Amino acid sequence: MVYYLIICRSLTYAQRTAAALERAAITAHIMRSPKSVATKGCSHAVKISQRRLADALVVLRRAGLPPDRVYITQGDGSYKEVELY
Repeated sequence: MVYYLIICRSLTYAQRTAAALERAAITAHIMRSPKSVATKGCSHAVKISQRRLADALVVLRRAGLPPDRVYITQGDGSYKEVELY
């Protein structure tokens, strides 16, 4: 299953991100960032469906919660950073 990880700098920021997405009817799950993408120690991530990324980015910008980084899952289970414009 392909999904996106929105990387957040803290658990509180991840909770705010997930809450904003849930209010917009976008299913979001908080998790620890995988070690392969966590550059700042123990960061947290919000996992969303592949088809909801564009909507999620609009919601987060309006809420004043722009993501630090976003990753997509690869077929082999690794992650690739997504360029945000």
